[in-house]
Amino acid sequence: MPWYEDWFDRPEYEAVYPHRDEGEAERAVALIERVADPEPDAQLLDVGCGRGRHARAFARRGYRVTGIDLSGRAIEEARERAATEGLSGIDFREQDMRAPMGEAAFDGAVNLFSSFGYFGHGESDENDGDEGVGADQQVVERVATALREGGFFVQDFLNAPSVRAGFVPENTREAGGLQIREQRWIEGGRINKEITLRPQAGLALKATFGDYDGAPYDEQSPRLIMLSRKAREKG
Repeated sequence: MPWYEDWFDRPEYEAVYPHRDEGEAERAVALIERVADPEPDAQLLDVGCGRGRHARAFARRGYRVTGIDLSGRAIEEARERAATEGLSGIDFREQDMRAPMGEAAFDGAVNLFSSFGYFGHGESDENDGDEGVGADQQVVERVATALREGGFFVQDFLNAPSVRAGFVPENTREAGGLQIREQRWIEGGRINKEITLRPQAGLALKATFGDYDGAPYDEQSPRLIMLSRKAREKG
């Protein structure tokens, strides 16, 4: 079983990543709202929504939101948190991001907090000679198909050059009564591959940002945030 099929359902996940807070999600959503400028009644898709931090932030602003994630536990928690807040117009679905997401059903889509590129770790795809690239391409194409003409797609990653500059291969810490040993490694080319996937799917890259405040992107930026749009048909 690939690691991502059960890791996000395990209780240890919350102990390892307790810092994923609502304030950070609000900053990301505020940036997207400013730069993508969706209509007030826009229908949005959150791909790899996890426990719904960003989807709920969009819903608080009045957007209609569909969130999909492979983790059944994450989707259950997302639904519970949305219900606790009394949010309407939000739908969470347990779904693999490689599966169809609809056709011309959404005005915008997001894939945030590095929730992408899982399929290059030990998986190959018969449609591409490089591990995982075929599957990643399939995800981007699914998103493009789900978007209406002129719809936006925002993806958010840790910035690879910045990660390399401050790279710590291993550390040990305690959290939630657990002793956590973290080991890290870098597999080259993932961000470059993602940028090349977009034109193939009919998405044009319009802007890049280096953090959730919308600063210009450079190699020292903590994040790489990409805004793309689906082309409108001529006629």
